[in-house]
Amino acid sequence: MKHLENLVQHTVLVLGDLILDEYLSGRAVRLSREAPVPVLERTRRTLVAGGAANPAVNLARLGAEAWVAGVVGDDQQGRDLLDLLHRAGVHTEAVVRDPSRPTTTKTRIVAEGSFVHGQHLARIDHLDRRPLDHPVETLLVERLHHVAGRVNAIAVSNYRNGVITDGVIAACHAARAQHGVLLCVDSQGGLQRFRGFDVVKCNRAEAESELGAHLPDAPAERLDAVRALRRQCDAHWLVVTLGDEGMVWATPDAAGHVPPARRATVYDVTGAGDTVLALLTLARLAGLAPADACHLANLAAGLVVQVLGNYAPTRDELESLWQAHPTPPV
Repeated sequence: MKHLENLVQHTVLVLGDLILDEYLSGRAVRLSREAPVPVLERTRRTLVAGGAANPAVNLARLGAEAWVAGVVGDDQQGRDLLDLLHRAGVHTEAVVRDPSRPTTTKTRIVAEGSFVHGQHLARIDHLDRRPLDHPVETLLVERLHHVAGRVNAIAVSNYRNGVITDGVIAACHAARAQHGVLLCVDSQGGLQRFRGFDVVKCNRAEAESELGAHLPDAPAERLDAVRALRRQCDAHWLVVTLGDEGMVWATPDAAGHVPPARRATVYDVTGAGDTVLALLTLARLAGLAPADACHLANLAAGLVVQVLGNYAPTRDELESLWQAHPTPPV
């Protein structure tokens, strides 16, 4: 594949927990007399689309048409997040405002200084993990069905903040039955809830929790374990990310291991899984083989982990990496 044009000629709805990522950066000027912590003089405040908003931004930045569905509060944080999505070119008509809950916001405190990158000191989360109230869930499902006829895939980004209820998952299956959309998910655990999805992605810890055992070190035994897990969750593709060891995948007919194409300096893993979800969804829509899809997702994730916070690779960046590493390493 010489370019990515056939990947981005698709429309994807990202459904899940919308999050506003806030970075408060400052220079350390002294130690506090009140506690053994640095005193920071704030230099800037940065807002970034997080949670399910991040794979949507990834899709739009690559050139695909991206929609997002989820819930924000009736607050400034919600307005800020919608503004970020609008500026990224993401359609937000399927987002529901719920005055009874805050927009999930993750505030990170970052110290600047003589570092190449800022030093992440602390994170404060403002959120409500309650499952959606029934009227809000009903409205979200209505908007999902309204959009489903316009998209090729629904990518579920589950951050376990209450949006992905059983009713919402049932609505995804109904949308596939009616419109033939592809169903993909970054499950963050609870794989059994997403039985029958076309693409199921999880990380090593989530896979091991589902299996009730560690993934074996021996390659053949590890692939057998991934095959067994795929059968348990009845997915067409199961992809398990392994950090710096790459990914393993299984389909009904085969399984394999795709190591990283290149070694990247890991600075911040935030958002790498979101980028992988976006790339796996596009790759599945484009008909790529699982090994090629995982290789492409590995390349993209390698860019993300070198940047502080969520980062959405550009089409040109990914094109250059693919040209330099056109096939999965052996």
